[in-house]
Amino acid sequence: MKSQKSFVGKTDAKGILYLVPTPIGNLEDMTMRAIRILQEADLIAAEDTRNTIKLLNHFDIHTKMVSYHEHNKITRQNELIEKLQAGRTIAVVSDAGMPSISDPGYELVGAAIEAEITVVPLPGANAALTALIASGLAPQPFFFYGFLPRSNKEREEALIQLNRREETWIVYESPHRLKDVLKAMNKILGSTRKIVLCRELTKKYEEFLRGTLEDALEWTKESEIRGEFCVIVEGNADVLNEDEEIWWIKISIKEHVEKVMSEESMSSKEAIKQVMKTRQLPKREVYQAYHEL
Repeated sequence: MKSQKSFVGKTDAKGILYLVPTPIGNLEDMTMRAIRILQEADLIAAEDTRNTIKLLNHFDIHTKMVSYHEHNKITRQNELIEKLQAGRTIAVVSDAGMPSISDPGYELVGAAIEAEITVVPLPGANAALTALIASGLAPQPFFFYGFLPRSNKEREEALIQLNRREETWIVYESPHRLKDVLKAMNKILGSTRKIVLCRELTKKYEEFLRGTLEDALEWTKESEIRGEFCVIVEGNADVLNEDEEIWWIKISIKEHVEKVMSEESMSSKEAIKQVMKTRQLPKREVYQAYHEL
């Protein structure tokens, strides 16, 4: 085991990498320590310098910045490690919340540890935990997933895996994808699963919408979906066994109908009806999929 002591002062010529959380909406959530570190650092590595400059101006911080984001994190990483090895102090910040949590930072931390550079995390704002403790669902144990995949197939496969979890779980979602995500959840988890939609956390329009998946879908039909969402989902009290896996997600509708016909000696009409219920799809969609050339 290699030991790193964060508060023994500099023992060599290398610098320190600080991971500094920033407010997720309310600037009053910036800690005094975070302000001091950003003021004292030689360099700030920011996910988006255009957003971070607003934060720095608010707290009268004039430290030089460079960009460090999803598209340049590997090339920028080498530059930052060189500066740290030369004794510079660098603070990493994301647009909002904790670096590395659904934001850049993880690879840089790994490279710094490999180079035996001290890595010091600061506590601070985090959307997932902020939402969890006010959700009303069991706060521990919990599982944090982050953003679900964009494609329908990969999203449903991820939800099947999440549905095997007994603990409360957490995902992030953007407003323009929320409705599709809720529809997929309803299909995989069922309409009665408890869910909490947490939007605009710490901001003026912060809101917690608590109910079932059915309630959540109804809300999306009646309301304008705005703001970033943290979605808290009740764990599965009746976890599926491996042999009860939702196997049909990996095959086409047509293959599903044919499998039901073969294994259960059903007519195509009966099999289509069963597949329609299993997949929670309109009869026309299943009928057309089965009869396509």
